[in-house]
Amino acid sequence: MQEGNGMAKITFSRRGGLSYDGFKGYLELLRDKVETQIHWPVIDIDAVAAQDHSRLAALQIADCGVSAIAAALEPDIYGNVEHSYLHEIAGNIYHKGGNYLSYGLKTLPPLDQAGLSQSQAFGFQRFR
Repeated sequence: MQEGNGMAKITFSRRGGLSYDGFKGYLELLRDKVETQIHWPVIDIDAVAAQDHSRLAALQIADCGVSAIAAALEPDIYGNVEHSYLHEIAGNIYHKGGNYLSYGLKTLPPLDQAGLSQSQAFGFQRFR
């Protein structure tokens, strides 16, 4: 197994409508102007890249996680949301002392400001 260099590499699944240069600029803004708890020496902003979804298994795995979260938030045509997928992956989401939303799962806007329905909020009760 090849060891890494300790740097975090951010890779997006290639898709239209997302400005990767804009995201790099956002990271630079955070680094230079906003007080964060990000350990910047390990973030390689220049290495932000996009790859075809089919080329990297890691992107496909990430998509599974995002799909589970989306199922818990996005109502189907009948207005129902599905929490079970989210609860299945919960053990794989980083958390500190049961605090998932400050560490491993970031939503924009934060869930408490997202105007969730009762059904949507129910699925995230264990994550608060």
